[in-house]
Amino acid sequence: MSEVRVRFAPSPTGYLHIGGVRTALFNWLFARHEGGKFILRIEDTDQSRSTEEAIRTIIEGMRWVGLDWDEGPYRQTERMDLYRQHAMKLLEQHQAYWCVCPAEELEARRKDAQAKGLTFKYDGRCRDKGIVHPTGEAALRFKAQQEGQTVIDDLVKGRVVFDNSVLDDLIILRSNGYPTYNFSVVVDDALMGITHVVRGDDHLNNTPRQIPLFRALGFPVPTFGHLSMIMGADKTKLSKRHGATSILAYRELGYLPEAMINYLVRLGWSYGDQEIFSVPELIEKFTFEHVQKSAAVFSPDKLLWVNAQYIHHGDVKRLAELLLPFLDQIGLGGAARACSPEWRQLLVTALQERSRTLVEMAELARPYLTEAVTFEDAAAQKHLTPASAPMLTQLTDRVDALADFSRASLEALFHTMVEAHGMKMGQLAQPVRVALTGRAASPGIFEVMELLGRERTLARLRRGIERAQGRYS
Repeated sequence: MSEVRVRFAPSPTGYLHIGGVRTALFNWLFARHEGGKFILRIEDTDQSRSTEEAIRTIIEGMRWVGLDWDEGPYRQTERMDLYRQHAMKLLEQHQAYWCVCPAEELEARRKDAQAKGLTFKYDGRCRDKGIVHPTGEAALRFKAQQEGQTVIDDLVKGRVVFDNSVLDDLIILRSNGYPTYNFSVVVDDALMGITHVVRGDDHLNNTPRQIPLFRALGFPVPTFGHLSMIMGADKTKLSKRHGATSILAYRELGYLPEAMINYLVRLGWSYGDQEIFSVPELIEKFTFEHVQKSAAVFSPDKLLWVNAQYIHHGDVKRLAELLLPFLDQIGLGGAARACSPEWRQLLVTALQERSRTLVEMAELARPYLTEAVTFEDAAAQKHLTPASAPMLTQLTDRVDALADFSRASLEALFHTMVEAHGMKMGQLAQPVRVALTGRAASPGIFEVMELLGRERTLARLRRGIERAQGRYS
C-alpha cells in the first residue's frame, strides 16, 4: 500500500467540538500506526460564519491534546484559484454546465416539493442549454450520473450502496465564484493525495456526490470511513445539555489532555477489556477493525473516572506545574509560587488520590496555602468539642517540645499518646485533622503536618483548642 495520507478538515465556525477531536484522533492514530501523514486543513470558504478566533481555538485545542500534524494548516481561502481551475476543466470537458435559474425560482420549487412531501431535486432544465458565456448571475453545476449505483466499501460501515437516480446536478461554483463544500473537498483531497477520508457519518450522504467528481477530474478515489455519531445518555445527538462539548472547556475544568485522548478513543473503539492506554499503546493497537458501527454514548461520569486515573498515577512534577493556573483562579497561585518546587510536589503527592480534576486539587490545596484555616461548621461541631480540648492541649505541648519535627517523630508521638490514653487513633487524629485543615477529610495526618511545618501546625492546633473551648467561633 502507498503511504497513508489522512486529514482532519474542520470548519472554523465555532469551537472545536469533542466529536471533531475524536475524528481527528482516529485519523491521527491511523496515520501514526501506518507510518503515514496527518494533514490539518481549515475549511473556511463559508465567509459568513468562519472566524479567525475559531481557527485559533481549533489549533489551540489540537495542540492541547497533542495531535500534531505533518502538513498544514492549509486554508481553503488561500486555494480559490485551484478550485476555479478544476471547475473550468469540468466545463471544458462538458461534465459541467452553467445554470442561470434565479435563486428565488429554485427556492420556490424547493418549497413546492416540501409542501408535497417530496425531496427537492434540481430538474436539470439548464443542462442542455449549452450556455457558454452567461450574462448576469450563474452557477456552475456538475452533470451527475443518473443511472446505476455508487458503491462504497466503507472502513467502518462496510458495503453501502446508493442509487444514482436520487442524485441531482450539484452546484460546484456558486454565482459569487466561491466553490461549494462538496467540490472544494474533492479538489483538496485529490491534490493533497489523501488516501483515506475518515469523517463523521453525517457526511455519508455526501460521498456518492463526491466520488463521481474524483472520477471526472481524473483522480483516484480515496477509501472512505464514516464514524458513528457521539450521543448523550438520552440517545440524542451530543449537545451542551449533556455537558461541555468544547475540547478547551475541559482544559478549563481541570481535565488532563491524555485523559481526554484516552476517553475519546474509547468512544467507538475498543481493544478487549482494556480501559487505560498510553499513546504509544494506542498507536500500536489502533485499527479500523475495532471501530464500532453503532453510535457511542458520552458519559461524563466515565470521563471523570478516566481523568482521575491519570491524576492518581500522573507525574508529580508535571502535575505541580499544571496545578498553578488553577491555584491562580482561586487567588492562591502567589502563595504556591512562594514555596519551593519540592514542596509543591509534596503537596500534589498528598492530594493526588483524593482529586479527580485539577480544579478539585486546587480546592483541596486551599488549607495548605493560607495562613489561617477556615473551619467547616459540621466538622468543627463534631470534633472540636470541650471534651477534645485537653487532648489537643497535651498534643500541642508535646509537638512544641519535639526536637525533630519529622514524620517519624510525629508518628511516634501519636502512638505514644493513643496507647497511654487507651484510645483509637481516630479519636486523636480527627480533632487534629479538623484543627489543621478545617475539614473532616484530608490526606494522612502526618502528611498534613509535614506540609504545614512546625509553626503553622502549632498555630492551628492552638486555634483549634480555642474553638474546642468555645473561645473562638
